[in-house]
Amino acid sequence: MLKRLFRFIAKFTLWFIIMSVALVFLFKWVPVPITPLMLVRYFEADSQKVIKHEWISIDNISKHLQLAVICSEDQNFLNHHGFDYGAIKKAIDYNKKGKRIRGASTISQQTAKNVFLWPQRSWFRKGCETYFTFLIELCWSKQHIMEVYLNSIEMGEGVYGAEAAAQYWFKKKASKLLKEEGAALASILPNPRKWRAHPPTAYITSRKQWIVKQMQYFGVLSYEEKR
Repeated sequence: MLKRLFRFIAKFTLWFIIMSVALVFLFKWVPVPITPLMLVRYFEADSQKVIKHEWISIDNISKHLQLAVICSEDQNFLNHHGFDYGAIKKAIDYNKKGKRIRGASTISQQTAKNVFLWPQRSWFRKGCETYFTFLIELCWSKQHIMEVYLNSIEMGEGVYGAEAAAQYWFKKKASKLLKEEGAALASILPNPRKWRAHPPTAYITSRKQWIVKQMQYFGVLSYEEKR
């Protein structure tokens, strides 16, 4: 029995590695059509079951939005290899003292979770997230990670990706988003189903203003210099 169990585990592990690597390479060239989160949200919805999602090239996504999400979500995105150990340590120290849990997921980790995994919190899922983060950092460029992230991220009730979000919140294409509009979208990412990018609440306005300041400090966004 033990031999059969070990054989099964070995075969399962081998096939998991083969399929996961194949998927990562596939999505290096092919747009991600749908994500597990989109399906979960769709079947969870009591009414208005809809998925607003349109894949576009990163060349058609405003640089303002790209920079805004970096400044909001992961300011070391261009420098780390998937994991921001400084942010992880700060989060651990904060969580020991505080009542609310603070996360330290990078854009790469969020992309791995959004594209390949389910939204439920567990140590097993976190382990899978770490594995897929390592894979995409190994196989994809930073620019492609950003492209997949901005085409897959949830940005409203049933709204996924930059193009759908730009149309939903600002009635314009993602390529036409201005600095403040990009910052407004980035400001709702922690809770996109409850917060609104336009018109913003006082809290979202303050978040947006902070992100705009961080964008000014950051300077010009260039993937080539960092990778």
